[in-house]
Amino acid sequence: MESLTVNVNGLNFYVVVEGVGPTLLLLHGFPDTHHLWRHVTPQLVSAGFRIVIFDQRGYGQSDAPADVTAFTIDKIASDAIGVLKALGITEKVKLVGHDWGAVIGWYLCLTYPEKFDAFVAISVGHPLAYRNAGPAQWLKGWYVIMFQIPGIAEWIFSANNYNSFKRISKNPEDQAHRSEAFSRQGRLTAALNWYRANIRTLLDSDFGSNTVPTLGIYSTGDVALIEKQMVDSAKYMTADWKYVRIENSTHWIPLDQPERLSKEIVEWCRRALTKESNI
Repeated sequence: MESLTVNVNGLNFYVVVEGVGPTLLLLHGFPDTHHLWRHVTPQLVSAGFRIVIFDQRGYGQSDAPADVTAFTIDKIASDAIGVLKALGITEKVKLVGHDWGAVIGWYLCLTYPEKFDAFVAISVGHPLAYRNAGPAQWLKGWYVIMFQIPGIAEWIFSANNYNSFKRISKNPEDQAHRSEAFSRQGRLTAALNWYRANIRTLLDSDFGSNTVPTLGIYSTGDVALIEKQMVDSAKYMTADWKYVRIENSTHWIPLDQPERLSKEIVEWCRRALTKESNI
């Protein structure tokens, strides 16, 4: 395993690279860091992939700009492209994203389709499927509106030594990591600024159809998302699409079902490799 800092778009990013083989880029979401993937990464490396994970802007050991406009989806997505370039990776990459990482993953596939030959979207479906999922999703996503209010969301999440984040996982290591990560100056506001900078884009933009073969994975215990927004992603695909439903997991599938998740990722990404070898 190699850890390094790369400068992309004027910001420093903490990056971890592990393994040898085709490149698989993993993107975390809210409220996580590269730490989210620690149970998944060893299995992907054992399967013959080179894994690239990094703390996205505002998170972990990467820089956190103060201005809310620094967190628009196009800028966040360009960080991933810049990290790959900084590492000298020029071949097509397999892409995996969870939560906001999945949103960025969809945007990357829609904007830079030539860079990716396989995508695994965990929990969050195509932006248009999410937008059109109906009242049930609106009710589950009530927190997005609350996050728009500066100061209020920060106060709620930081109360009792970030107890809200600790309730995400019963694992003491996860609890300690989140508490430490968000106690750093400006990190909580930076994470919330992802929501504040992009709500209009997610509600209004025409994202178009995805041309990168995609596997969508949803967990039945997700408190923030309904199944429809993932299943309906098929409507916005012009490439191969597969849907997998995972039982006995919360929203945090990489923590609750790492073995099952790793298996699905490996099978989907090996499928892309098989297609390449037959060309």
